[in-house]
Amino acid sequence: MVSTASRVGTGNIIGVSTALCLGGFGSVFWMWIIAILGSAMAFIESTLAQIYKRRDNTGCYGGPAYYIETALKKRWLAVLFSIFLILTYGIGFNMLASYNLQSTFSAYSFYNESTSPVIIGFILAVLVGYCLIGGGKRIIKITSFLVPIMGVLYIFVALVIVILNINALPNVFSRIFAEAFDFKSIFAGFTGSCVMYGIKRGLFSNEAGVGSAPNASASAEVSHPAKQGLVQVLSVFIDTLLVCSATAFMCMCSGIEPTKELEGALYVQKSLQASLGDIGPVFITISMILFAFTTLLGNLYYVDRSIIHLNKKVPERKYMVIYYIVASIVIFVGALLDSKLLWDIADITMGLMTIINVPVILILGKYALRTLKDYEMQIKDGKEPVFYAKNIDLPHKTDYWN
Repeated sequence: MVSTASRVGTGNIIGVSTALCLGGFGSVFWMWIIAILGSAMAFIESTLAQIYKRRDNTGCYGGPAYYIETALKKRWLAVLFSIFLILTYGIGFNMLASYNLQSTFSAYSFYNESTSPVIIGFILAVLVGYCLIGGGKRIIKITSFLVPIMGVLYIFVALVIVILNINALPNVFSRIFAEAFDFKSIFAGFTGSCVMYGIKRGLFSNEAGVGSAPNASASAEVSHPAKQGLVQVLSVFIDTLLVCSATAFMCMCSGIEPTKELEGALYVQKSLQASLGDIGPVFITISMILFAFTTLLGNLYYVDRSIIHLNKKVPERKYMVIYYIVASIVIFVGALLDSKLLWDIADITMGLMTIINVPVILILGKYALRTLKDYEMQIKDGKEPVFYAKNIDLPHKTDYWN
């Protein structure tokens, strides 16, 4: 649930809108491709996180920093990964989530460009800070309850809009595939093409291969690492093939043409308004509030894990409070900055994490695949799968599975 909360967020709405407005309908196809490839990476990285997870008096924990350190014996690379994760989730993604949330209010008459971002950013920062310091358990409980309901409702509304505009569907599919393989326009400006926007926004949304979700995966108590790996495949499926596709089809079937001027929340709101009337923009705003809030908290869970890795233990309470205050200030600042700058920061920091994690999972992937084979053999024999490191000839010492 933590990893899905982080995956399903503002990127599923604003990211998809940005890809459509700047990359065209063809970007949806490349978003699907990156999700299919990403689900394989999600399986490998999350299974590895389970294999190499560690234990303390609170339970189990782990992630890429730990499998880099244990299997590759490269503490410096693990430290570098943890630093990049803090920059990505503590700064890049959280500033962008804050901006995306406040931008959804720009469609309303009361929105003022000079004061509204300040007010919205401040309220969001205070709420997140309150939850982090420990006073917001009720808020977290309420949002954790509402977000799955909102996710299902979001997909239901998308289906309703598609049914209302069913006649537009053949043309939508035709444009997706025609623009996805329009090689002349793709190679004429590759960095601004549907391929790049589909890959970047798809990766931003589902985070597969980036190395974030394994931090949550490692904290799960399971009898076999492959179980958690398969759960993460499902998480990528929910995020991109369901929620991102829901946003894309809501917009593409509405008859509103995506343009650079409509980039972001405005395109989604106008699309829903065309199909549902004035209730459409309100629905998107409520979705964004819930998705953004749980994304911010999910992101900061990953930052917590990285700080603990760097420090080799949980820092003293006073240092954590300072970190929570800084994290809240970053969220406030994000609401005030420029959209393009924030997307660029998020893309760069996410890219730095991916550059480290993907080669590592390619090197260690054989152990995850052996684990999957062991899991499948036990399922085939009608057993409840239980894992032992010796079954896959794992050459590294682990805290579990012995």
